[in-house]
Amino acid sequence: MIKILTAATVHGLDALELAAAEALAQAVTSADVVLNILARQRLAPMEPSIATPEHLQLMIDPAADAGRYDRLLPASRAA
Repeated sequence: MIKILTAATVHGLDALELAAAEALAQAVTSADVVLNILARQRLAPMEPSIATPEHLQLMIDPAADAGRYDRLLPASRAA
């Protein structure tokens, strides 16, 4: 209960009411769920992804080869 009251001072009563209503609509009465919903409401919406022009797309997929870093070191330091 204290968490919810503290959240009201930080987020405002309107945002808290919306989060509580959403939690109740999901039949959940946990304070942690309400706080999670509040946190998600404050997140900025994600930017739409931009299509990569064809001339900038990779021709060959990168290979996972951690050994290539060892090859960059001088021979005396390579393990």
